[in-house]
Amino acid sequence: MSTPALADVASGYRAAHTLPLRVELVRQLKRRRTMVMFGILAALPFVLVVAFAIGGDPEGRGDRITLMDTATASGANFAAVNLFVSAGFLLVIPVALFCGDTVASEAGWSSLRYLLAAPVPRARLLWSKLAVGLGLSLAAMVLLPVVALVVGTAAYGWGPLAIPTGGSLDAGTAAQRLVVVVAYVFVSQLVTAGLAFWLSTRTDAPLGAVGGAVGLTIVGNVLDAVTALGDWRHFLPAHWQFAWADAVQPRPEWSGMIQGTAVSVTYALVLFALAFRGFSRKDIVS
Repeated sequence: MSTPALADVASGYRAAHTLPLRVELVRQLKRRRTMVMFGILAALPFVLVVAFAIGGDPEGRGDRITLMDTATASGANFAAVNLFVSAGFLLVIPVALFCGDTVASEAGWSSLRYLLAAPVPRARLLWSKLAVGLGLSLAAMVLLPVVALVVGTAAYGWGPLAIPTGGSLDAGTAAQRLVVVVAYVFVSQLVTAGLAFWLSTRTDAPLGAVGGAVGLTIVGNVLDAVTALGDWRHFLPAHWQFAWADAVQPRPEWSGMIQGTAVSVTYALVLFALAFRGFSRKDIVS
């Protein structure tokens, strides 16, 4: 189903004014899955506080001290630990959900063809849905450390970020570094967003798009664990997902994050381009 030619539409029609971002954002915010996902992320810091209260403060493993072992040192440490335990898998879920469910759900509800008949140009529809999906994904990633920082400060006090290797960062510097960490985690998840969005334009089943993106992300993590691949692992986005740890050092190291950003953005741009190209030629029947 194609968008009507300009000569066939009403006077005053402006393609750029169709499906405003505000309308799409409100529609997605009202969906139950959005509220449930935000609720789960907001609840995680409380769960960890209770876990530490029951099990006691984390202890080092012999002579080796990890970031997890410093979780109760301050609110900043607690926020960093929440990001550490979530970046590998939990934060993948909202990205895959918000970017993978957006187009496929319209097809599943048989409302996609009616949106295009409004008429909303296909590229405009995809841009609106992609922008909102990425915006909600970023909001989810900001929500977790913000809630963790508030909860951690209430439970363990406001103080410097203790570094496992020794030393610390004052509270102001730690807050700035955590902003960098959140930004990098978001960029590193753009590959999952691209996978989910591309799959969303290829199927009418939202669960297939979301599950496919999560599954492929897990496959990437598994491949990165195969040391026999050697330097080939450097081309896997999963290889760089924890490069943000270099930002929470007395002297931050940026090379890993720069390489990870380049890999993630490259994959994401290719996947987004495939989504737009395929959807522009797709016969919409639902």
